[in-house]
Amino acid sequence: MIVITGATGALGGATVRHLLERVPAARIGVSVRDVTKAQHLADRGVRVRRASYDDPAALRDAFEGAEQVLLVSQNDPAADGIGLHRNAIEAAVAVGAQRVLYTSHQNVRPGSPFAPAHEHSATEALLAASGIAWTSLRNGFYAHSLDWLLGPWQQTGTIAAPADGPVSWTDRADAAEAAAIVLAGRRPLDGPVTLTARRAVTFGDIATTAAELTGRDVTRVVLDDEQWLADRIASGTPEPMARMLLPFFDAARSGHFAETDPLLAELLGREPHTVADLLAERANA
Repeated sequence: MIVITGATGALGGATVRHLLERVPAARIGVSVRDVTKAQHLADRGVRVRRASYDDPAALRDAFEGAEQVLLVSQNDPAADGIGLHRNAIEAAVAVGAQRVLYTSHQNVRPGSPFAPAHEHSATEALLAASGIAWTSLRNGFYAHSLDWLLGPWQQTGTIAAPADGPVSWTDRADAAEAAAIVLAGRRPLDGPVTLTARRAVTFGDIATTAAELTGRDVTRVVLDDEQWLADRIASGTPEPMARMLLPFFDAARSGHFAETDPLLAELLGREPHTVADLLAERANA
């Protein structure tokens, strides 16, 4: 059995949908906080059990009989993510799972200015020490994050943000499909693997692409970090969120997200979606 956590979320849910195209529903289990939100999966024959990362006993029940477990990384910046992931890894080991897969992030390391990298790095260390076979899916920075970072460029014709650097913006839906392909066993992978779009681009590149797509001028304006922070807060972004987003720019201009890898395209058997695809979708919405 393959058990997927967070199966009612965007990444986990999409992974389950793709997995259902590749293996029988009876071979799939999901671990969710609210089983009523997974009724559509139960109706298709998927085993649905309630569990959360802060409940080790429930995790062991949800993981019962699992050969593989996909741990979708927790996303609460205020939580003890490392401790929560430890609970999930220990539960997978306790039920005798043969492999744990974990949704990580590209280029994770303890010294990164990008705070989630510390949590991902520590979780990978836990996996390495667990004694179980493991795969860390180091996904590229999700492209839908541009909705928060670019600002209202369609209205203003300006992308006003701090200095950045090349980022291999990666479609979350592509990452979910790749996870399902790996889980289905078409290509076993060990340890950390990087899944990104083919090309890394800057906000300047994005402004050029946006202009080409819309036929109007789109200008890249570089703001001081503190000015950007003040502008975002003044425009209604909650201050904790704005401060959480700001270190992205520091990490990007230091090259932390510039890496690209052909593996995602190889797994998908097609070219991954690009930033241009995302911008075209937003422009046509």
